[in-house]
Amino acid sequence: MSRELNDLLANYQLFYQNLRGLHWNIKGKEFFELHVKFEEFYNDAVIKVDEIAERILTLEGEPLHTFSDYLQSAEIKEEKSIVNGNQGIQIIINNYKVLIAKER
Repeated sequence: MSRELNDLLANYQLFYQNLRGLHWNIKGKEFFELHVKFEEFYNDAVIKVDEIAERILTLEGEPLHTFSDYLQSAEIKEEKSIVNGNQGIQIIINNYKVLIAKER
Protein backbone atom coordinates (compact mmCIF):
# COMPACT_ATOMS: atom_id res chain seq x y z
CA MET A 1 0.00 0.00 0.00
CA SER A 2 2.77 2.49 0.80
CA ARG A 3 4.30 1.86 -2.65
CA GLU A 4 1.08 3.01 -4.33
CA LEU A 5 0.84 5.98 -1.99
CA ASN A 6 4.44 6.96 -2.79
CA ASP A 7 3.51 6.84 -6.46
CA LEU A 8 0.57 9.15 -5.73
CA LEU A 9 2.84 11.38 -3.63
CA ALA A 10 5.38 11.70 -6.46
CA ASN A 11 2.64 12.63 -8.91
CA TYR A 12 1.16 15.19 -6.51
CA GLN A 13 4.58 16.77 -6.01
CA LEU A 14 5.03 17.20 -9.77
CA PHE A 15 1.48 18.51 -10.05
CA TYR A 16 2.17 20.99 -7.24
CA GLN A 17 5.36 22.22 -8.89
CA ASN A 18 3.62 22.56 -12.26
CA LEU A 19 0.97 24.68 -10.59
CA ARG A 20 3.60 26.91 -8.99
CA GLY A 21 5.27 27.43 -12.34
CA LEU A 22 1.96 28.27 -14.00
CA HIS A 23 1.07 30.68 -11.19
CA TRP A 24 4.38 32.48 -11.54
CA ASN A 25 4.67 32.56 -15.32
CA ILE A 26 1.20 32.86 -16.82
CA LYS A 27 0.69 35.91 -19.03
CA GLY A 28 -2.04 37.48 -21.08
CA LYS A 29 -5.55 38.74 -20.60
CA GLU A 30 -6.51 35.82 -18.32
CA PHE A 31 -3.61 36.53 -15.95
CA PHE A 32 -5.58 37.79 -12.96
CA GLU A 33 -8.20 35.02 -12.95
CA LEU A 34 -5.73 32.23 -13.64
CA HIS A 35 -3.10 33.54 -11.24
CA VAL A 36 -5.61 33.35 -8.39
CA LYS A 37 -7.02 29.97 -9.49
CA PHE A 38 -3.57 28.38 -9.83
CA GLU A 39 -2.73 29.59 -6.32
CA GLU A 40 -5.94 28.03 -5.01
CA PHE A 41 -5.02 24.73 -6.69
CA TYR A 42 -1.45 24.64 -5.37
CA ASN A 43 -2.54 25.53 -1.83
CA ASP A 44 -4.91 22.54 -1.97
CA ALA A 45 -2.23 20.30 -3.50
CA VAL A 46 0.33 21.05 -0.79
CA ILE A 47 -2.17 19.96 1.88
CA LYS A 48 -2.78 16.71 0.01
CA VAL A 49 0.98 16.11 -0.34
CA ASP A 50 1.36 16.35 3.42
CA GLU A 51 -1.64 14.08 4.08
CA ILE A 52 -0.34 11.42 1.69
CA ALA A 53 3.14 11.50 3.24
CA GLU A 54 1.69 11.21 6.74
CA ARG A 55 -0.48 8.27 5.65
CA ILE A 56 2.62 6.51 4.32
CA LEU A 57 4.24 7.00 7.71
CA THR A 58 1.23 5.52 9.51
CA LEU A 59 1.67 2.43 7.33
CA GLU A 60 5.30 2.29 8.52
CA GLY A 61 6.62 3.27 5.12
CA GLU A 62 9.00 6.04 4.16
CA PRO A 63 7.60 8.84 2.01
CA LEU A 64 9.62 9.76 -1.03
CA HIS A 65 11.17 13.15 -0.44
CA THR A 66 13.64 13.93 -3.22
CA PHE A 67 12.85 15.42 -6.58
CA SER A 68 14.98 12.75 -8.27
CA ASP A 69 12.66 10.12 -6.76
CA TYR A 70 9.59 12.08 -7.82
CA LEU A 71 10.83 12.50 -11.39
CA GLN A 72 11.75 8.84 -11.63
CA SER A 73 8.42 7.47 -10.42
CA ALA A 74 5.78 10.03 -11.44
CA GLU A 75 3.62 9.70 -14.51
CA ILE A 76 3.02 13.45 -14.45
CA LYS A 77 5.88 15.23 -16.14
CA GLU A 78 7.34 18.56 -15.22
CA GLU A 79 6.26 21.49 -17.35
CA LYS A 80 8.55 24.37 -18.13
CA SER A 81 8.10 27.92 -19.42
CA ILE A 82 4.35 27.74 -19.95
CA VAL A 83 2.93 31.26 -20.32
CA ASN A 84 -0.25 30.56 -22.31
CA GLY A 85 -3.37 30.30 -20.14
CA ASN A 86 -5.19 27.77 -22.31
CA GLN A 87 -2.12 25.55 -22.44
CA GLY A 88 -1.80 25.83 -18.65
CA ILE A 89 -5.43 24.84 -18.16
CA GLN A 90 -4.97 21.78 -20.40
CA ILE A 91 -1.91 20.74 -18.40
CA ILE A 92 -3.90 20.98 -15.18
CA ILE A 93 -6.76 18.93 -16.63
CA ASN A 94 -4.34 16.25 -17.82
CA ASN A 95 -2.58 16.21 -14.45
CA TYR A 96 -5.89 15.85 -12.63
CA LYS A 97 -6.79 12.90 -14.87
CA VAL A 98 -3.63 11.11 -13.76
CA LEU A 99 -4.23 11.90 -10.09
CA ILE A 100 -7.87 10.79 -10.16
CA ALA A 101 -6.96 7.51 -11.86
CA LYS A 102 -4.30 6.82 -9.24
CA GLU A 103 -6.61 7.72 -6.36
CA ARG A 104 -9.21 5.24 -7.59
